[in-house]
Amino acid sequence: MLLLKQANRILSTYTADVSGVCSALYEMDGLIVMHDASGCNSTYNTHDEPRWYTTPSRIYISGLTETEAMLGDEEKLLQDLVEGIRQLKPRFAAVAGTPIPAMMGTDLPGIARAAERRTGVPCFGFQTTGMHSYVTGASMALEAVARRFCPELPRAEGLSVNLLGVTPLDFSVVGNVEALRALLEENGIPVRSCWAMGSSWEELMEAGRASVNLVLSSAGLKLAQFFREKYGTPYVAGIPMGEALTARYLSAVREAARTGECQFPAKGAEVPGEGGALIIGEAVWAASMRRAYELTTGKPARVLCPLELDGETLVPGDLRMTGEREIAAAMRGANLVIADPIYQFVLPGGIPFLRFPHEGYSGRIWRKEIPVFAGKSWDEWFSRHHF
Repeated sequence: MLLLKQANRILSTYTADVSGVCSALYEMDGLIVMHDASGCNSTYNTHDEPRWYTTPSRIYISGLTETEAMLGDEEKLLQDLVEGIRQLKPRFAAVAGTPIPAMMGTDLPGIARAAERRTGVPCFGFQTTGMHSYVTGASMALEAVARRFCPELPRAEGLSVNLLGVTPLDFSVVGNVEALRALLEENGIPVRSCWAMGSSWEELMEAGRASVNLVLSSAGLKLAQFFREKYGTPYVAGIPMGEALTARYLSAVREAARTGECQFPAKGAEVPGEGGALIIGEAVWAASMRRAYELTTGKPARVLCPLELDGETLVPGDLRMTGEREIAAAMRGANLVIADPIYQFVLPGGIPFLRFPHEGYSGRIWRKEIPVFAGKSWDEWFSRHHF
């Protein structure tokens, strides 16, 4: 009975952890290998990665064969990885797992260590399985790169920030990253680096000079915690959505810089039982949306997060579930649902629904509907669509 409850008839799955690794490392000039027969690579480049056709990449598939899987042949992957490194001369190499090598028990960190010994090039082995979401993969990849490469640096004078956990899976390529940068810089807060869209390697390596880190998705939380450990840098968790939340958010950034204490402007004060709005999605985005909704309307809302990491933005009373029947039941108690359009197909009748597509869930299907949601742009979107 438990297995039947966990089976989804209509709802999709979020982008897998292996794609999260690739998305996080895409612009870092590394050699990234998915260890799989073929399918995971085609899913990644056609559904998960909007930069595939415009920005060069070094993301490959290992071409795992049935014979290699049956015999547990790891030497073939190692030889191919070493040859790829010698030919392409990347800054680093990374190999990430999928369901088949997970069932085989393939030791990807061990293969990475062996490849590094043979080539002298830094190598990462990510024990992803394809059974977790992109936030797990992106989170481990960003933290691993920072731990390996970010140097000891003195903090720079004045206020500056890093944007953490930024990939197209959460922010798409519709202008959100540019809007976030512009919003901060217009308010006297320079952006030192963006992990990891639109920043050069040299900019990423300057991350230790920033005075505050901004956790803009759950994928950036472990990176923020590492930077706090290494540099003592405080972080602010949330996204500035809407004029009211943006004012509080900017104040929180300055407060973090002044006191050295982490700030959580996206956290709501109270969570209702049934009857409020229900916002479904990645935790930092959904909590920020919830807070913007509360400040704009004066009405309560709660978050339903189907993903593993919570970004330190959820509060007691928020929901964590993945089952289709559970999610439909949670919707039944709401008076408004804001979520990716796929969720509309299990929406109980008569409940208002606001479509907010998420690239990491429905892929490219509704990309043209994804709005710019930073700052006042959220107010404009909400006023056009709220009824």
